[in-house]
Amino acid sequence: MSKNLMEYFNKQPRLGTLSTADTNGNVDSAYFGSPRMVDEKTIVMGTGKNRTYSNLLENPHAVFLIMEPGKTVTDWKGVRIYVEMKEHETSGQKLDQIRAAIAEKVGPEAANKMIHAALTFEIKDIRPLADFGQGWEKSI
Repeated sequence: MSKNLMEYFNKQPRLGTLSTADTNGNVDSAYFGSPRMVDEKTIVMGTGKNRTYSNLLENPHAVFLIMEPGKTVTDWKGVRIYVEMKEHETSGQKLDQIRAAIAEKVGPEAANKMIHAALTFEIKDIRPLADFGQGWEKSI
């Protein structure tokens, strides 16, 4: 992993999806703008009390997908980051920090209403947006 990946992941504005599944294999994919890569192995984000959160409580494995359109499909940039949720906190300093960052964009009342938990993920694997025989570094 590299600083290049952290810069790409944390670039704003950007939008990505987080795909999860419950223990029965029922899948969900939701878009998020708040995830931040804090080091080469860790991603943190806030989430509401929603399907994504429920799925992660049952099955901590998920995939972040970030992509940017290009002129042709082969020009698109992006990355798939496979993660495992290691922590979820519904109170405390980490949640307060995430809410404060989101409050700068949507206001404190909305941030407190929207964000129920702070999640911490460990990065398990990284793959390019599309496997065209190149490493993920060339896809971002």
